[in-house]
Amino acid sequence: MDATLLVNIDVADLARAEAFYTTVFGLRPGRRFGGGGVELLGAGVPLHLLYQPQDSIAAADHRRDYRRHWTPVHLDWVVDDLEAALARAEAAGAIREGEIRSAAWGRIVRLADPFGHGICLIAFSAQGYDAIADPT
Repeated sequence: MDATLLVNIDVADLARAEAFYTTVFGLRPGRRFGGGGVELLGAGVPLHLLYQPQDSIAAADHRRDYRRHWTPVHLDWVVDDLEAALARAEAAGAIREGEIRSAAWGRIVRLADPFGHGICLIAFSAQGYDAIADPT
């Protein structure tokens, strides 16, 4: 069985979210789901921005809160030019959370999108993750 991955991002302002993700990452709109969502293409997997109002039920008895929050699941965006992508992201409303860091596999900077979701921008070195991969 082949699995299909969809990435869903809840947002409180669909137009603002669409502008952010298309401006920063060059994604393009695909299908629109009435006034409730938009599919963005160009990231390797479909990215669905889903309108969910502040304080609506998210899971169990938890309500949506778009202040900055931490989750172990987040999006890492691989970019060719880290500084240019960072400038686009900040101009579009992202908040930088620390300085650019370097590692054997490349460089990374952590951000929060305008809806409190954590995202990272990564520019790989020539070896990328192969620089730290265990030999097979």
